[in-house]
Amino acid sequence: MRIMRAGIIGTGLIGRGWATAFARAGWSVSLWDHAPGAAALALSSVKMALDDMASVGLVADPSAAAARIRVSDTLPDALQDTDYVQESVPEDAEIKRGVFELLDRYAPAGVPIGSSSSSIVGSRFLSEIPGRDRCIVAHPANPPHLMPVVEVAPSLWHDEAFVAEVCGLLASIGQVPVVVRKEIEGFVMNRLQTAVVNEAVALVARGVIDPADLDAVMKHSLGLRWALMGPFETMDLNAPNGFLDYATRYGHLYQSMGRDLHVGEAWPDDALRTIEDSRRQETPRAEVGERMRWRDRALMRLMSLKDKL
Repeated sequence: MRIMRAGIIGTGLIGRGWATAFARAGWSVSLWDHAPGAAALALSSVKMALDDMASVGLVADPSAAAARIRVSDTLPDALQDTDYVQESVPEDAEIKRGVFELLDRYAPAGVPIGSSSSSIVGSRFLSEIPGRDRCIVAHPANPPHLMPVVEVAPSLWHDEAFVAEVCGLLASIGQVPVVVRKEIEGFVMNRLQTAVVNEAVALVARGVIDPADLDAVMKHSLGLRWALMGPFETMDLNAPNGFLDYATRYGHLYQSMGRDLHVGEAWPDDALRTIEDSRRQETPRAEVGERMRWRDRALMRLMSLKDKL
């Protein structure tokens, strides 16, 4: 049986996560980045991630998975014999358009090409690509190998069969694809995150709460709940007779609070400095990298526990 091959184009944090996800699933992976040495550096990080995942039972053989990853010196080499390509270059429509022109030119015919665009809709940079029918936004959470949802966001020209093909491919490597039915800036994940983050900054700016206490609210209440279920299931389980019962009881309160939210306001510089000072007290700048690895290991343990639920 032939081993499937993925081409990962762009090897920053997102590209590394994609490489880890595909290698974990038994695919061969080729890495390419326009910056000299970046792909080789990424390979080291991917190997570390595989070892960390193996420590909590999420990867059976990290050495074998790492052996399936190679660094490519050229873009055509990275795309040779691929069954799927994932672009993870900077969030800039012009850069993405130029990269996709090359990906469409060199990737094998018929192979799907996904974009890790986190906010830019596909029609802004894919509409003029000759092979646009096979190019689609597949926006992952960060990091992709530990937060498996992928927002598959078709443009007007995509047919349902192709969307289903991409979703099936992503599901086969352990990701959780969801379809964003209409093009919308930021898709769904980041729009939900934007509402929370903007209001969090506003609450600090208005003197309602200190930054560390706001993080504590999320960690020890909403975060615990949302690790297990989404907002609609939460509502469904928080009233005796389910979702409509909850909406009837509390909907007017949410609408009232909603009118007082400050999610569309600019982030004041003084509030940002307050939050930065609070974060540096918690985690000195020199320790941010290690804290990121702590976060990833915690996510791994959470994934391992959720698999058993």
